[in-house]
Amino acid sequence: MKPTILIIEDEPAIVDAIVYALRTDGFETACAATGREGLDRLAAAAPALVVLDIGLPDGSGFDLFHQLKQARDVPVIFLTARAAEVDRIVGLELGADDYVVKPFSPRELSARVKAVLRRAKPGSAAAPEPPRAPVGLPFAVDETRCLVSYFGQPLDLSRYEYKLILTLVKHPGWVFSREKLMDLVWDVPESSLERTVDTHVKTIRGKLRAIRPDIEAIVTHRGLGYSLKEDW
Repeated sequence: MKPTILIIEDEPAIVDAIVYALRTDGFETACAATGREGLDRLAAAAPALVVLDIGLPDGSGFDLFHQLKQARDVPVIFLTARAAEVDRIVGLELGADDYVVKPFSPRELSARVKAVLRRAKPGSAAAPEPPRAPVGLPFAVDETRCLVSYFGQPLDLSRYEYKLILTLVKHPGWVFSREKLMDLVWDVPESSLERTVDTHVKTIRGKLRAIRPDIEAIVTHRGLGYSLKEDW
């Protein structure tokens, strides 16, 4: 069966372009022009992924996102008409899987849909590797469950926070530029903003400090990038 993508967007021209690109790439589509209709279609269509416009005629896409997640654990890609809203998306750490700023290429959006669905696809039936505990660090990593613990306490991380801290933990002391972290962590780095890295690092630092406020685990190298503290 072809995966169904639910598109919640009130501009018909945008919907038509997205539908054409997705169907060309082998997806089925379901469409809704309002949040209320989107919730109804979510139940009826059982989509594999939702493309959600932030600006809807009957309410905020951010609020609808929470309702969607409560109803069904489904990946979500945000659409936004204003680049400034990207900072809000990143800052709120809602847990969306990706975002696209209008105007955008429908084929690019389709490529992002494929990337998100690949990540969400269950892994093979091979026996999982045991949890990894980097030697000499207060971090424990269980990649089979996408879980990172700090001084024995599990961290509540978004997807990109998890991938970012995992990159640093695997290479303590290595200095990664923002550009390099974008390449390693983000799915479509060329269409994201480097300050997104700064926002995610700030959020991760806050979560680490909540456990050990006396330790600065992530080190800033001005003009160069970030590294994980090497001497513990």
